Amino acid sequence: MVRDLFNPKTVASDCVAGLTLGIESIPDAMASGLLAAVNPIHAVYAVMLATPVGALFASSVFMSVQTTSAMSLIVASVPQVHAGENAMESLFALAILTGLIMLVLGLLKLGSMLRFVPKSVMTGFVNGIAILIILGQLGDLTGYDTQGPNKVAQTLDLFRNLDRVDLATLMVGITTILLIVVLERTRLKSFGIVVALIVASLLVPLFDWDTVALVSDIAEIPDSLPRPTLPSLSVFPALLIPAISLALVGLVQGAGVSQNYVNPDGEYPNPSGDFVGQGVASIAAGFFQGMPVGGSLSATALVHSSGAKSRFANIFAGITIVIVLLLFGDAIASLAMPALAGLLIVVGFGTLKIQDIELVWKTGNVQRTVMVITFVFTLLVPLQYAVLIGVALAILLFVFNQSNKIVIKEWTLRDGQLPVEQDVPKVVPPNQITVLVPFGSLFFAAVQTFEEELPDVDETTRNAVIILSLRNRAELGSTFLGVLDRYAEDLRDHRSKLMLAEVSRFSKGVIEQTGQIRIYGRENIFEANDVVGESIVEAHHAAEMWLAEREDEKPESELEKSAIEDETDEENS
Repeated sequence: MVRDLFNPKTVASDCVAGLTLGIESIPDAMASGLLAAVNPIHAVYAVMLATPVGALFASSVFMSVQTTSAMSLIVASVPQVHAGENAMESLFALAILTGLIMLVLGLLKLGSMLRFVPKSVMTGFVNGIAILIILGQLGDLTGYDTQGPNKVAQTLDLFRNLDRVDLATLMVGITTILLIVVLERTRLKSFGIVVALIVASLLVPLFDWDTVALVSDIAEIPDSLPRPTLPSLSVFPALLIPAISLALVGLVQGAGVSQNYVNPDGEYPNPSGDFVGQGVASIAAGFFQGMPVGGSLSATALVHSSGAKSRFANIFAGITIVIVLLLFGDAIASLAMPALAGLLIVVGFGTLKIQDIELVWKTGNVQRTVMVITFVFTLLVPLQYAVLIGVALAILLFVFNQSNKIVIKEWTLRDGQLPVEQDVPKVVPPNQITVLVPFGSLFFAAVQTFEEELPDVDETTRNAVIILSLRNRAELGSTFLGVLDRYAEDLRDHRSKLMLAEVSRFSKGVIEQTGQIRIYGRENIFEANDVVGESIVEAHHAAEMWLAEREDEKPESELEKSAIEDETDEENS
């Protein structure tokens, strides 16, 4: 751990990487603050604290915990942080509550819970975020105060009022975009954003464009460090839902770091450990007047590509931000708003995941539907609800889809050969053994489909045996057992029987405890073992013996048939 934290042999490269990240993080943080519709200084404070704190506690050596565009837009949709006398307290409380949720999930080792957020949801959400980032900056880019209930409506309003666009403001924004794109292909790549913002902002005093808004026009940038603050406990309850959404989005984004950046020892980071690091970092940010934070894939990529070898790179990035804030606070306040808008538009286009859209689109109707609905909700409803709606929709569609994915196949056994698989017969054939193997989930929602797939029992069914394989079915629900009970009784009414093979010991115990063992008969249940299919073969031999005993009992006349039916009724009673 000490070597990960600080290595004297790599301190030079760590300082260079930290300096690069620290300088680049300031405009990025300010842009995130604008996205969140709060004073950008609270985003700078958050990055200043969260980056080094996250480095100390995260499992990942290289993870940079910072403000992210997706989390900033969620903050922007939380009304409590924008209105009322407790707005600032609510912002800091939101960061603390988000961190607490992350921390608890990490301490409970719930890193695996991320599998419940399907790629279709995150693809729809992330691409919706990208569009919102782009649309949300058109007002600052053009100098026109757009109107409308959401970003889409505001964009339509802009296109209806193109004559009110301020050309000087537009020129600064376009210059920023062009400089960033060009400089990213040069040796100034790491500092390209900073250079672009400074050069574009210098156009304002150079040409005396007094119509161009500056950061100082919308927010006060202090030249001192933040003091610790403890928000009132009364503001926390109303922030629970947005905090859950923020934690979910932040942790999913942080998982991208865990999955893509191996630690120096060659081991992948522990996702639960990264939960802890992000949680502690967000709590620290909230206590020092910062907004919520999470693992940033782009910031991690920057510090890693800049030569980081240990955790000290992210720690030094935080130190760099402190120094810049204290020495150059006035310069930060002089940055042009359209320059920051141009930066965010570049970020928005970089956030678009076209390849992910194509991949999800090709995976099926369910994934496609989830992605599209999540995308639409992201554009039109408050973001703290959009991601939760997407996850809930994915779960519902998964349950529906799985309940219709039951397939039953017939296996024909041959001595000394592997079984032959074929479609099940429509009706249970008389005087023979039919081995059925179900594929798919057998939980309660799928039971109806399973029952419909079973071969029918009709008047032609006589002296037949159905062997049902239940291998890898650790638990049998009451709904499923009810179907088996009805099917077994129906077969028995037609002088046939149901055998259960490959039954787990636990499932057999459930059948015995519920008293349903009397329906099947203990001799007709065959436990599974380590040899796949062995109990099916045992059941098949038992079924052959049972059929042989009845070889001479086939009805030859209606009288005999009636006598057999009477005998069957007596057995049932």
